[in-house]
Amino acid sequence: MSAPAGVEIGLGIQSDKRPGDYARLARAAEAHGFDVLTVFGDLMFQPPIFPLLEMAGATSRVRLGAACLNPYSMAPYEIAGQLAALDLASAGRAYLGLARGTWLGAVGIEQPRPISALGEAAEVVYRLLGGRTDGFEGRVFRLAPGVALRYPVQRPDPPLLIGAWGAQGAALAGRIAAEIKVGGSANPAMVAVMRDRLRAGAESAGRSVNDVRIVLGAVTVVDRDGAAARAKARTEVAMYLAVVADLDPTAGVPADLVRRVTELVDQGEHEAAGRLVPDDVLDLFAFSGTPEQVAAQAQALIDAGVGRVEFGTPHGLTDDGGVDLLGGAVLPLLRRETA
Repeated sequence: MSAPAGVEIGLGIQSDKRPGDYARLARAAEAHGFDVLTVFGDLMFQPPIFPLLEMAGATSRVRLGAACLNPYSMAPYEIAGQLAALDLASAGRAYLGLARGTWLGAVGIEQPRPISALGEAAEVVYRLLGGRTDGFEGRVFRLAPGVALRYPVQRPDPPLLIGAWGAQGAALAGRIAAEIKVGGSANPAMVAVMRDRLRAGAESAGRSVNDVRIVLGAVTVVDRDGAAARAKARTEVAMYLAVVADLDPTAGVPADLVRRVTELVDQGEHEAAGRLVPDDVLDLFAFSGTPEQVAAQAQALIDAGVGRVEFGTPHGLTDDGGVDLLGGAVLPLLRRETA
């Protein structure tokens, strides 16, 4: 499947809210003109299907999906069912986000053969949605001949997003996906890196690398008080710096800085850890500051060729305030530049 044309601007929402909060934020986001609403699939947060269904009922235009589900904690036939439910509830606005998952060892789940697992999970999902009954025999997953969904679906082929940083995951996305998401990055240099990593898979499948939309998303904190916004973003980035710093081959974050930040995070000293994060490192892994600063960061990604910018939680010093500033002050600056 080819990615839709044009640059999209989306919001990434954490599933830690009360019933009704998701609908309120979704209505505000759609009214402001955002294109996509994503719910994260992070370990020990609410399952994304709950907020996504609430948001589907509160909106009529935005695309909706989880970024991401994984085939280790959820079987592919269950993924197919949740995707079908969201697509039905949203009248055909769902996308499927798949990734290998993070921190699953904490709940005793191993992750063998991740590329095979992701590719085969997608194959099973789309065979089920498409009504195929000829069976499938993979290295990780299988469908016996005759197995089929026992309910109607909205569409057989909602777009597929693969969440990945590495070369093998990107090559898989190049072969089969409409989008690839690099989560935790606001670094324009990663756009060219991911395009190169996509190319091998795309060409092997007879596709153009331009068929796959590159999505970059990261922690976002915007406020008229830019210093307060950046201070909060530093604390957020500190908590995952050890993961993303090693994934970005262009970042060059000093190992000693990563070690010191990680030690403070492990001790529960999150604000102290954040204070160690310098401005240049912060801007690689978060959108933060005044609306003008955040818009400039997003525009740099657009200029580098990204297909979607995703502003991730917490959005601002408060959820509603952040969404309103992103929609009312940041989005108009981006639309003006891309008009």
